Amino acid sequence: MGKQRKSTRNRHGLQVLTLCISTTMVLILLGMVVFSVLMARNLSAYVKENLTVTVMLRDGVSVNDAHLLCRDLYHRPYSRNIDYISKQQAQKEQSEAMGSDPSEFLGFNPFVATLEIQLKADYVNRDSLKWISKELKANAKVTDVAYQEDLMDKVNSNLQKINMVLLVLAVLLTCVSFSLINNTVRLSIYSRRFIIHTMKLVGASWSFIRRPFMRSMMGVGLIAATLACGALGGGVYWLTIFEPGILNVINWLDLTIVGASVFCFGLIITALCSFLSLNRYLRMTAGELYKI
Repeated sequence: MGKQRKSTRNRHGLQVLTLCISTTMVLILLGMVVFSVLMARNLSAYVKENLTVTVMLRDGVSVNDAHLLCRDLYHRPYSRNIDYISKQQAQKEQSEAMGSDPSEFLGFNPFVATLEIQLKADYVNRDSLKWISKELKANAKVTDVAYQEDLMDKVNSNLQKINMVLLVLAVLLTCVSFSLINNTVRLSIYSRRFIIHTMKLVGASWSFIRRPFMRSMMGVGLIAATLACGALGGGVYWLTIFEPGILNVINWLDLTIVGASVFCFGLIITALCSFLSLNRYLRMTAGELYKI
């Protein structure tokens, strides 16, 4: 009898270990998808906010007038950052780039002072850029506004495609994850179906029977979520070492969201799966339990 009990405990412990490992692997995959979706969103904003709109100023605009215009534009809802480039600075930068100074043979500085405006991500689209350009050109200090419209359209189009692919992948993986964890939980509860029936025979209520099973399954979900978060955290740490530039599109809020998503999914999915599986066996008679 003692050997049989020990064998039963070992078998149950192995089932719990298998459930924990399989749930951990599924949660790691889910966390990777959530992380990828958030990183794609941040990458989209990062790319958009680093696209530049160049505002060319008239020759008669003084440095003070240019700074006043900068201050005015800073209060516009679309402005994220503005850099003022004087005629002298533009001449120096272009001379270094070309390897010669055009003013030496032209006799004057051919470059104009400019403002380089970096927009907020929400305003980097064709419609917004049109009215922003129109508003800037209406200023008497401005001669022209230039930006790479085709590049911005391509960036928006490619980022939308990436976001759509990640969204579809997240939905599919969520369905697959639910199915895998549900099957694993059902197998774990299946081996204890006669214990459930015995508790019914002695008059235990369904809620009383469910409580220890669901507590045990949620404990497994909590352990699996902790292990998954540890693995994901190690992966992110390695990623920042391998590619430090990734820190531009990763922040602590997103990492917290990923961790919270993993924990919530781990607890909710194990609780829901165990609830559904238990209800199935609670409805069965003794004869039906022998047939499955």
